[in-house]
Amino acid sequence: MSWFIQTCRSSLGKKYIMALTGFMLGGFLLVHTIGNSTIFWGRDAFNAYAHHLHSLGIFVPIFEIGLYSIFFLHVITGLLLWQQNKKARGGKYEVETCAGGSTFASKTMPYTGIAIFVFILIHLVNFHFPEKTVEKTISDFVTEVLNNPLFTLIYGAGITLLFIHISHGFWSLLQTFGISHPKYDYPLRVITWALAGIMGAVFLLITFLMVISRNQLL
Repeated sequence: MSWFIQTCRSSLGKKYIMALTGFMLGGFLLVHTIGNSTIFWGRDAFNAYAHHLHSLGIFVPIFEIGLYSIFFLHVITGLLLWQQNKKARGGKYEVETCAGGSTFASKTMPYTGIAIFVFILIHLVNFHFPEKTVEKTISDFVTEVLNNPLFTLIYGAGITLLFIHISHGFWSLLQTFGISHPKYDYPLRVITWALAGIMGAVFLLITFLMVISRNQLL
């Protein structure tokens, strides 16, 4: 096991951990996007989706513990790599120039990551921790929160930062696993931006429609 621990402590090992946990989180986000898109079919469809998830019983807390563990491992590993890079470069954070050059997303990964962490905590407080009942369902919480101008701005900014973060995260994941070739790098970059853009657009559209519809959507 010593070789495994040493690998995890190395820069390369941490990059693989970031890539693997990022892939898992990206998979969850994709499923979450598909599930939340049921809101476009109205209150009943969205509540039915939420009810179906909670009907899974013991699997729900097991999945949540696993997801939180993956998320915190991703965050902690990212912070360790950030500090390691700063120390190696005299305190100034830089990213390695990958195929295609550095981008705004790549240069701001640590900062968007921290902002997203705060955003997710706000999201959990708004939607996960409050108790849902027959009288007050998840659709009621969505309506209440997203009709608040302050939270409209917070969610709009948070989703935008998430899009910026995962757009480079998907690309970096491919680079880490060696899925790179000069001939295909540009198409792959377009695909990663498109995938991140679609997910971000769904959540932004939900926020936008809730603002203009005022209870009509749900």
